[in-house]
Amino acid sequence: QVELAESGGDLVQPGGSVRLSCTGSGFSLAYYAVGWFRQAPGKERQIVGCIGSRDLEPYWASFVRHRFTLSRDDAINTIYLQLNNLTPDDTATYYCATAGDYQDCPAPSAYGNFGRGTRVTVSS
Repeated sequence: QVELAESGGDLVQPGGSVRLSCTGSGFSLAYYAVGWFRQAPGKERQIVGCIGSRDLEPYWASFVRHRFTLSRDDAINTIYLQLNNLTPDDTATYYCATAGDYQDCPAPSAYGNFGRGTRVTVSS
């Protein structure tokens, strides 16, 4: 069974950092693009960024503004999303997702396999 599982969400203070993990089971993430999305209470889900399976620059939504990074550890089938310089506006549930056989980052509408999410709360 193909599944994604997010972890690492936490309560952090403004200006703080947190690292989220996305672990795949039933398939190897090394061969696919993996996107991260977030959904804040009362708002629609939005894409945060994406890392492709090839050595290309990740895609980032404009609101990221160089605060986040993406990395892969193919040995443990995990993608990391490092969130830095967080603000209360970053409070949301964060999801990772794949989009069929896409190796390069596709349009947000192409993603169809989402994990259950991990919650990040930014508050003092």
